[in-house]
Order: sequence, then C-alpha cells, then structure tokens
Amino acid sequence: MRPNGENYFSLGLNHIDPATLRYPENIHIWRGQYGNSMERWLRESVAPNLKDWGFNCLGWNQEIITRDPTNHRLSRHFTYEEYQWLGMPYCHQLPFADFHQWEAETKHPDFFSSGFAAWCDHVAREHCVPLANDSKLIGYFYIDCPTWLHDREINHWKGPIFDEKKLDSQAGRDELRVLTAQYYKVTHDAVRLYDPNHLILGDRYEANAPLTIWRSKEPVSTWIY
Repeated sequence: MRPNGENYFSLGLNHIDPATLRYPENIHIWRGQYGNSMERWLRESVAPNLKDWGFNCLGWNQEIITRDPTNHRLSRHFTYEEYQWLGMPYCHQLPFADFHQWEAETKHPDFFSSGFAAWCDHVAREHCVPLANDSKLIGYFYIDCPTWLHDREINHWKGPIFDEKKLDSQAGRDELRVLTAQYYKVTHDAVRLYDPNHLILGDRYEANAPLTIWRSKEPVSTWIY
C-alpha cells in the first residue's frame, strides 16, 4: 500500500548497477552518453527502461560482483539522492547480518550480544535515517537466503544457524523460537527507532532449502516473526 493509502502491487527488477558500463570496452558509453553521471544514467536510462519493460519499482539495486568462495561481494547501496534521481518506488536492503547461503568468510553472529545490537543500531542510523521520510520507499529487506537450517558446500565449515535435527523435539522447537525471536526483535527495534512507518519486509527465503514451517504442524505465525 502506498503512503497515501492506495493499494499497490509492486513488480520490480533487482541488481541495478552501472559497473557493467565501466569496462574498458564500453566505458565510452558511460562517459559519452551519460557524462560520467549517475544522475543522468538513472534519469535517462534506468527509469525509462524499467517502465518500458513493465516494471513499476526497483526491487533492489545491488549487483553481484564476485561469487568466489572467499570473496562474495555486492556493489554498494544506492544513496537517498540516487533514489530521488531514479524517481520510482523502491525497496532497500539492510545489512544487519551475513548468514546468507553464499557467505563463507565470517562466523555466525551472536544475536544476544551487545555487539550485534550496536551493529544493528548503526545500520539503521546509516540506512533508515536518510530514507525514513521518503514516500517512494516501499520497505526494507534483510538477508537474501538466510541459512537458518541449511548450508552450502562453501560454508559447510560453520553449518547452519540451527541444527535441523533439534526440530524433532519440543525443546528444540522452543530453542529455535527464542533464537529467531531475538534476531527479529533486535533488527525490528533498530529500524523502528529511526523509521516508524515503512514496511519491514524481512528475510527472503530460499524456497529449495528446509524451512521451519515445513517441519512444523503449528500455525505459521508461531514460526515467522
């Protein structure tokens, strides 16, 4: 729903970044056609093309730069000014934690630590404060494909956040509920401290990996926070 109360069905495209126009073989386009200007590129190319292709928003801007096992990197987030130059509704990702299924370099975060809370507060101050009053912002995403119950070959050394076998017992399910509740409470409270209005869209799950709701006979609402 838009801030003015109108219903809105978002259809967006991800991974919008100008880096591909800066290779040696085509940098002349970036410099000549767009004058080395993010503003011109967003206004003259990105926004018109997205609309012509039938999209009504920007799903997420960051592009995948490398996917090496120990060097998975994304391009930077758009700034508030760049979103204004785009002039379209958009979603924004908040880098609260790195336990997505491509991450192979860092240990799992401790959701109960003061350090995690301090980091989430910093992320919200850095990202949410500039965007809090922007009517074009649809909402905030968190992690793309978090490894709550699964891992991949590249990060098997640290495993998933939670051992799936524990879900066979009530005690294990209660333990996971407490863990996920803490994660979503800390991140939620950090966002709401600086932006009380925009949607919190949460994590984007890997549908081909185990999910807690797949292992549970309880209502979904008791598992998704």
